Amino acid sequence: MKTLKDFDVKNKRVLVRCDFNVPLSDKGEILDDFRIKKTIPTIEYLIEKGARVILMSHLGRPPLEASLARSYGGGPEGKVAEEFRLTPVQDKLAEYLDISIAKASDCTGIEIEKWTKEMLPGEVLLLENLRFRKEEEENDENFAKELSKLGDIYINDAFGASHRAHASIVGIPKFLLSGAGLLLEKEVLCLTRLSTNPAKPLVAVIGGKKVEDKSKVIDKISEVADFILISGLIKKEIDQKNFKFRYPEKIIAPIDEIGGGKDVGPETVKLFRTKIMEAKTVFWSGPLGKIEEEEFAGGTKELVKAIIESGAYSVAGGGETTEFVNHLGLADKFSHVSTGGGAMLEFLSGETLPGLEALE
Repeated sequence: MKTLKDFDVKNKRVLVRCDFNVPLSDKGEILDDFRIKKTIPTIEYLIEKGARVILMSHLGRPPLEASLARSYGGGPEGKVAEEFRLTPVQDKLAEYLDISIAKASDCTGIEIEKWTKEMLPGEVLLLENLRFRKEEEENDENFAKELSKLGDIYINDAFGASHRAHASIVGIPKFLLSGAGLLLEKEVLCLTRLSTNPAKPLVAVIGGKKVEDKSKVIDKISEVADFILISGLIKKEIDQKNFKFRYPEKIIAPIDEIGGGKDVGPETVKLFRTKIMEAKTVFWSGPLGKIEEEEFAGGTKELVKAIIESGAYSVAGGGETTEFVNHLGLADKFSHVSTGGGAMLEFLSGETLPGLEALE
């Protein structure tokens, strides 16, 4: 897989697939700009090297119920929804890069193609939300070809979307020289180190719920992990649904709880802390309690504190996990905080991500 630094990008049109799928407030304000911030080094590198930079992303996870649409970044499938235009992203990019960012009203077309050819080195153009076009999620080859006309080189920096076989992820590499951006490269290196050659002992913490989504990663990481610490909800689901794991002896469940299972209790905190303090590597995905309610966020806060104090090589990821760490202002205390949720879990489960396969 080629990476960004393998290309001479001077005066080239570099088409960058980013993951700017950020949560929005009712007023359309960005609630967490972590994913935008993590792509800035790739964009800055391209600007410094004199590339003409064309950025593209989706914003939204259609279809969703209307009441959930905004908070989860959802929108009508394949239709223009004014509230999901990438204007807030455009403003945030301008703030971080301290330059003017132009935004197109669409993501393909003769006028936009002409625009990209007239750009000056170091200029940045943001295309409109890819999911306003249903061909994106359908992985329509003609749509991918139209997108490819906007660049000379394609760079995928959207790790969080690389488990999706969408046109902007797997279609464009058929038509352009392609490689991984700085963020995507870092994600792969950090997660590969975690899954194949971790410093031992390795302790994994799997929280939240939906054991169906996490059973594969529990089984896979158990091959190298010494202990798997799980949340009360995961334990409850394992018992209710009679899940079987290959290394059950490595799984440690909570031994007490508070709020009827809404958080782990003090004895569990003590037990989990002991295991983490002995670790050389820690992987964490998913909260231990109902963290949206402050009174039940205590166990997860203690977990974060233990991971940081352990001095272990630490990797965290997943939507709730990332937002929680960012809310505490402690993301930089971890060795790596992944921008991927589903993509990270699939990668660690040993599955091939279509976006990475397309770059091979």
